[in-house]
Amino acid sequence: MRRLACSTIAIALTISMASARAQRQSAPAASRPVFRSGTELVLVNVVVRDKNSAVVRGLTQNDFSITEDDRPQTIASFDFEDLDRADAPTAAAPESSVLPPHPGTQAAGRMATEAAAQAHIDMRGRRLMVLFFDLSSMQPEEIDRATKAARVYVDGQLTPADLVAVASFSTALRVDQDFTTDRALLAAAIDRFSVQGGQGFEEGATGDSESTPDTGTAFTADDTEFNIFNTDRRLEALQTLSGALAGIQQKKSIVYFSSGMNQTGQDNQVELRRTTDRANRANVSIYAADMRGLQALVAGGEASQASTRGVSTYSGASTLNQVNRLSATQDTLTTIAEDTGGRAFFDSNRFGDVFQRVVADTSAYYVLGYLSTNPARDGRFRRIKVRVKRPDVKLEYRSGYYAPRDFAHSTKDDREEQLQEQLLSDLSATDLTAYVSTAYFRLADNRYFVPVSVIVPGYQLPISRTTDKSHATIDVLGIVRDARRRPVARIRDTVRLSPELADGLRRQVVQYETGVQMPRGTYDLKVVVRENQTGTMGSYETTVIVPDVGREPVRVSSVVFGTTLQSETRPDKDNPLLKAGRELVPNVTHVVSASQHLYFYYELYDPARATTDAAPGARPIRVLTSISFFRGRVRAFETPVVETNALTDPDRNTAVFQFDLPAASLQPGLYTCQVNVVDDIAGAFTFPRLQVLVRR
Repeated sequence: MRRLACSTIAIALTISMASARAQRQSAPAASRPVFRSGTELVLVNVVVRDKNSAVVRGLTQNDFSITEDDRPQTIASFDFEDLDRADAPTAAAPESSVLPPHPGTQAAGRMATEAAAQAHIDMRGRRLMVLFFDLSSMQPEEIDRATKAARVYVDGQLTPADLVAVASFSTALRVDQDFTTDRALLAAAIDRFSVQGGQGFEEGATGDSESTPDTGTAFTADDTEFNIFNTDRRLEALQTLSGALAGIQQKKSIVYFSSGMNQTGQDNQVELRRTTDRANRANVSIYAADMRGLQALVAGGEASQASTRGVSTYSGASTLNQVNRLSATQDTLTTIAEDTGGRAFFDSNRFGDVFQRVVADTSAYYVLGYLSTNPARDGRFRRIKVRVKRPDVKLEYRSGYYAPRDFAHSTKDDREEQLQEQLLSDLSATDLTAYVSTAYFRLADNRYFVPVSVIVPGYQLPISRTTDKSHATIDVLGIVRDARRRPVARIRDTVRLSPELADGLRRQVVQYETGVQMPRGTYDLKVVVRENQTGTMGSYETTVIVPDVGREPVRVSSVVFGTTLQSETRPDKDNPLLKAGRELVPNVTHVVSASQHLYFYYELYDPARATTDAAPGARPIRVLTSISFFRGRVRAFETPVVETNALTDPDRNTAVFQFDLPAASLQPGLYTCQVNVVDDIAGAFTFPRLQVLVRR
């Protein structure tokens, strides 16, 4: 076992059956989207304003100069889009599809990105707008508001210069109507949403009994476990949509109708930065409209729900929590909108304002294009500067772009440096999908073991039976930093796969297991993965919170849920998931089949002891625990109550609980799993919760 500064790394590898969505299981390995800055035009959108913020017209190509990393570039294309003019020329409506109907947000979307990037469709004289309805986040009344606002614009404000498309996202990205000026076609596409309901989880309780409705039971649904996947898919949809628009030289606007984008603290922050970068490279501005409108936060909850538990209603904490939850759903969209040159519209019932802003921002602008003189495919950020031969004007344009990297021509040192650069970069690659999950277990008073699971879908690995064994590998690099950005632990390993198992790999996931030790606190964890056949890379960054369990009435570890017990010959006394040569492999997706077993593992620390004359070590404890499965608010299944009167691990003052439950005991469907833990002597209890989806 290798020891690094302040950490111990325990390494294991498992290839487990995928619980990915059905369309992912059958998808082919996706080609890597490439931004060919050396062979294609680098387009820069420039708005020139005078001191009164009015657009300056009449400038020519000779009035502009452009540099990349302070190196002069030759302007190869120049255009001025002026849609305010009454006699502005308009291009004919496209005869063929610009946006192909995507069956999903992965392989098909990336192929569409490639095709669009090579097309360079000329849309001069057009205002290009995509109405994007996020059905996964909106409730029926919010969808109705979005469709009404869109219909008002299409029916009464659409101009001859406008080309509008309609897209939607529920479980996959769909293009419901390609670019058109036909009001009837647009109205028909928009009206189809008005009869549908929101398909996402309802914003509400998060499993904390404080400030949740008191309905006479101890159960409150906790649906935040799936938010990480929901948020990632929505960001991927925005990336794919931006990529499909990249081939159009002119400025594009995406009007994003949603009910916010919640961040739970376990989200991939790299995906957010990648979404902004993809939109900027494609000359796309995102305008986010919150369809919840102006919201009144009522202390204690609205009349439609039960009264709340606890004292937070009277201390003001309940209202503060409501404000914080609302802000959390808006911050992400604000970042995306402002960083792409758009704007976010929140806390207003004037839903048509978003269209007025789009029209104002796309009425007049210059489009400069150049061929980069830098042929290096080094993946570095290249800064763009634009100047004009007038001293009294202000220029608005994007600051630069990321160049591609050619993996095939990289040396061993270059490849290691590439991993390090991705690890340190704020805008790391996400072309290879990666998921990361963590937990925590107390080893000593201020020392915790944090297991880390890294997952890569097998269908994204371009490995075949003919692949060279040296290329059938995955590199994993990770770092944990504390609040002062100091490294606390590092992860570095190479996972070797067998080309003989390539056919089965497409229906599986590669899951890498490791663990780090750290004191309680808040940390930043970032992991970079790379498959070494084509060099495709992915990254995942999230916040890891190791709480001080000693402050809790019932001191419980994370509840780890899995479906696989794998043999492990390397002993690791600090890894609680490794017992008697068998390790519990966490199920990150929380999706299981009816033929599998559900394994649960959790620990209780420092349980109260009975008051007797016996020595402290001999005084008994009394802890009761069971696991309940709810469908909605109906309890569908519950395990027998397990009682323990002695510590399982006296050295750590810990009682350990393990459950083995056949999934066949549950009907197929979505369950909220509630772990019931009662310290009877202390008179305290807790109810950790997680989501489990059982498939046939």
